[in-house]
Amino acid sequence: MDEGASAAQVTVITGPTAVGKSRLALELAARLDGEIISADSRQVYRYLDIGTAKPTQAERALVPHHLIDVAYPDEPYSIADYQLAAQRSLDEVLARGRVALVVGGSPHYIQALIDRLRPAPRFPELRAWLDRSDANGSTDLDTWLRELDPVAADAIDLRNRRRVLRALEVTLGTGRRFSEVGRQRLDAVGALWVGLRMDRASLYTAVASRFDAMVEAGWVEEVRTLLAMGYSPSLPSMTATGYAELVAVIRGASTLADARERILRATHSFIRRQETWLRAEKRIVWFEASDLGLSERVLAAQTFGHNGD
Repeated sequence: MDEGASAAQVTVITGPTAVGKSRLALELAARLDGEIISADSRQVYRYLDIGTAKPTQAERALVPHHLIDVAYPDEPYSIADYQLAAQRSLDEVLARGRVALVVGGSPHYIQALIDRLRPAPRFPELRAWLDRSDANGSTDLDTWLRELDPVAADAIDLRNRRRVLRALEVTLGTGRRFSEVGRQRLDAVGALWVGLRMDRASLYTAVASRFDAMVEAGWVEEVRTLLAMGYSPSLPSMTATGYAELVAVIRGASTLADARERILRATHSFIRRQETWLRAEKRIVWFEASDLGLSERVLAAQTFGHNGD
């Protein structure tokens, strides 16, 4: 890692789901001779394309993308795996003299790369017991997490069992809250943090429009194909928002209209959790996603350090 990397060399583009991060990143990469490093915890999985809003093959042909399609849906993939691979990609991009655009709304992925979080220790026997308890339908685990680490419980989607069990594993194994242990870090990478924001009503409208476009593009068929390939809905990869709901549609347990309502609700909840983290991140320079001169303003901030407000 080049410790002297300037903010002009590394730019983080973040914000809530559906706000327009990928679109801005493509525009900037084309103008800055840049490469995009994904910081999305679901885009790492192959075959989960439409529902994770991956850049298209045409977009990836225009601009080099990293950390997309690096694991199969049934392949264990940890934050430590991401950190190692993303660090390698960042080093390579900077070595080529190009701009690195770290793009995504997964806070722990961004922090793993930019803040170089130190992974918490693992406790295999404890984790095996937690996995068995969860598989047996224990309802105590979520209660334990809320009591032992309310900060982590508020930040983690309880449907993401891998994250819930990891938080409990670390909290029980170390005797310290996961939300505290998981914040240990080395010196951060120098970067400009660009945040995109949109008023809540407009953002929710964008989420609904994106859902409809995804279904039109074949999202239900994508889920059907994953099931036909033998990938279980219980896999961590399949906890990506919307996949379980569409499995229910395919199996006749739900209508598409009901699934749409549940998916939009879950996405709204995810956005609120994202915004909690985003508000606390003081390094972010904020820009209005609807600004017609958005890319120009971000370019000015990257070059001259202008504020987006």
